[in-house]
Amino acid sequence: MTRLAVFDCDGTLVDGQAAVCDAMDAAFAVAGLTLPDRNRVRRIVGLSLPQAVRVLAPDAEAGRQAAAVDAYKASFRATREQGRLEEPLFEGITPLLHALRDNGWQLAVATGKSDRGLTACLAAHGIADLFVSLQTADRHPSKPHPAMLEAALFEAATQPGDAVMIGDTTFDIDMARAAGVRAIGVAWGYHAPSELIAAGAEAVAATCAELEGLLQ
Repeated sequence: MTRLAVFDCDGTLVDGQAAVCDAMDAAFAVAGLTLPDRNRVRRIVGLSLPQAVRVLAPDAEAGRQAAAVDAYKASFRATREQGRLEEPLFEGITPLLHALRDNGWQLAVATGKSDRGLTACLAAHGIADLFVSLQTADRHPSKPHPAMLEAALFEAATQPGDAVMIGDTTFDIDMARAAGVRAIGVAWGYHAPSELIAAGAEAVAATCAELEGLLQ
């Protein structure tokens, strides 16, 4: 049996909410749209960028939505290139990942980030080589569509019954259910534990140590 643990990134592996909110503010300003409330922005973390903008500005013209998407990418890229991007790992993530791998788990990521953004994030924290599959919004429909999970299962040669999706939003839980994969939530991200349970998570971990116990 090949076990696969698939992690969301923002809100699960790393705390990138400040960077996301700042980039979204800049994007909406460039596109001439009313700046969204930051609590609303946090709620859409995990969706692909075009889908997130549509949720935050549903009445905006398609051209303005597209302009916001492009401006967000430019803002985020500039922040990274200037060395100002802060996406710290949540406490306990690195030892958790190593413990899982040492205990025979394969690891993957399924995220609304871009390929470039995810690669840079994982490399910055020295954990890129721990993952056998990296799935992003660049190559798949937005969560909760199951395409990212299905691709991770294929690349890891794992069956849905031997995999688990770990995430902080209902988008992650819904994606897992659509792919026939177990789902475990984490309490340190952007959606409340009660929402994750209601969406179908079998449990919600309050700490990385608790998450490791649920998996092992």
